Amino acid sequence: MHYLILLLALLLTHSSHAEIYKWTDEQGRVHFSDSKDTQQPVETVTLKINSYQHVSFESLGQANSNSRNVIMYSAAWCGYCKKAKQYFKAQGIAFTELDIDKNPRAKREYKALGAKGVPVILVGNQRMNGFSVKGFQRIYQAAANKQY
Repeated sequence: MHYLILLLALLLTHSSHAEIYKWTDEQGRVHFSDSKDTQQPVETVTLKINSYQHVSFESLGQANSNSRNVIMYSAAWCGYCKKAKQYFKAQGIAFTELDIDKNPRAKREYKALGAKGVPVILVGNQRMNGFSVKGFQRIYQAAANKQY
C-alpha cells in the first residue's frame, strides 16, 4: 500500500512539458505541430502566454463616467477572460469587451495602461488585473457604494 501511495505521489509531481514545433514544407508553407512527424528540419517554438496568473488591484486616477461601468481588455485565447465573460453574463452585468488582438484602439488603450497580461477589468476608478469572482465582487460592490 505504501508503495502505491509513493508511486502515485511521484506521478502527480511529474510535470508534463508540451512543445510546439515549426517547419517549412517544400512549397514554402509554414506548419506548426506538437510532434516532430516530418522529414523537414524543425524548430522548437517558445510560447509566451500573456495572461495574469494572480489577481491584483490598482486604483486609477480618475473614474469612468459611470462608476459601475465594466470595461474588460481581453483576448480570444484567454481562459480567464472567458470565465469573466461567463460570470458577467450569468449575473446580468453589462460590460464592454475590448479585444486587444482584434481592435487597434483597444490595444493602444491597453498599452497606455501599462498592462502586461489579460484580462484587465476596469470598474469605476478600480483596475483588476486577472479575474476572480470574489475580487470582482469586491470592486463592483465598492463602485455601487462609491467607496473605492
